[in-house]
Amino acid sequence: MANSRSARKRIRANERKRVRNRTVRSAVRTRITKARRALLGTEVEATPELVLAAVRELDRAAEKGILHRNNADRRKSRLMAMAHRLTAAASGAGEDAATARAAAAGGEKGRGRSTKATSAKSAAKSSAKSGAKTTARAADKPKTTTARAKKS
Repeated sequence: MANSRSARKRIRANERKRVRNRTVRSAVRTRITKARRALLGTEVEATPELVLAAVRELDRAAEKGILHRNNADRRKSRLMAMAHRLTAAASGAGEDAATARAAAAGGEKGRGRSTKATSAKSAAKSSAKSGAKTTARAADKPKTTTARAKKS
């Protein structure tokens, strides 16, 4: 517990700021989520307004010091890049649009995430490598007996 009056006052002020910051951060997250869902959904009419609202909310949080300026800029950049990819995909047709939509959403082809088949291959490779290392280590290690084994 705080020992001085100023420390107690600082605790009270920090609690007030924490509550205020939490509501602003929650509002930012809500706006970003609504914008992303609108981009990935079928409702095209409201999408630009939701994206701009999310950007506005990020700017406001950065201005108040609740989010760091670089953090807000990075989030805006990612949101705008996603919007750009999806609008470019919307102008295309059919299978290309679906692939671009998955990529913009951070899906299989979007961020270099591996599929189950490639992850199984990499797991097999790593287990083969680790198995080879353990057998090589066992062969290289001379067999010694411990003092405890000698006493028995």
